[in-house]
Amino acid sequence: MSTISSLTTDQIAALSTAAIAALTTADVRSLTTAQIPALSTSQMAVLSSVQVAALASAQVAALTTAQVAALSTAQVVALSTAALIGLESADIVALTTAQSAVLSSAQVAAIGTATISHMETADLAALSTSAVKGLTTAQITALTSAQIAAMTTAQVAALSVAAIGKLAAEDVAAMSTAQIAALSTAQVAVLSSVQVAALTTAQVARLSTAQVAALTAAGLKGLETADIVALTTAQSAVLSSVQVAAISATTIARMETADLAALSQVRTRFPHRLPHHHDHLGRLQLRGL
Repeated sequence: MSTISSLTTDQIAALSTAAIAALTTADVRSLTTAQIPALSTSQMAVLSSVQVAALASAQVAALTTAQVAALSTAQVVALSTAALIGLESADIVALTTAQSAVLSSAQVAAIGTATISHMETADLAALSTSAVKGLTTAQITALTSAQIAAMTTAQVAALSVAAIGKLAAEDVAAMSTAQIAALSTAQVAVLSSVQVAALTTAQVARLSTAQVAALTAAGLKGLETADIVALTTAQSAVLSSVQVAAISATTIARMETADLAALSQVRTRFPHRLPHHHDHLGRLQLRGL
């Protein structure tokens, strides 16, 4: 049975790096939460990946921010998902971009929602696309708009459709046009009417024709008057009759004549297929048909 737990914090601090390196995994597991903070960064540095992998969540929670920042990337990789549950808000702030870059999807998924919401934007942007796939819907909900806006286009494209569906309206509005353009058609297809309503005119104008075609009728109910004005003729041309019918009469009435004329012949030759819209179209718009 390990006797390491009986040592005082002063005795722990006095152990040589050779003695620390010689600790068995049983010894490491027996370190108390009072002893963990007593380890110097030099002592922490000699811990092997096997030793680090033996740390429990309570022990990780006991690490100081200086100790967390001093962990090598190999040691970060070695942290178990069970241990990372103990990572606290101050600890994740202490992580470097290099450390964040080696986190796996399983490790990211193990980080608490209250903790991940404190991750610095540069560190979040350093996560690999594989790691981003590990973000849970609860974590996505916990992220701030600033964090969402800091994600790379590759990271945004890597988000699951479930994660996209959990983005708050303010998160969507905070996204850059490049991030919006990076969304796959599958991701666009899960946008709700609230999320579509949150899109800025610049974001709407940046949507590709494939993305516009992927918007659901339910999502398009959130399209606002300023948004439909922002639509290009190319975007308007790919709208289906089902999509057009889902747009509110007030919004469709603001559609520019060139865009209205760009609708495919199936929809413009038969204006009766635009239920509750025909009566709201202006004279110039009707001429455009």
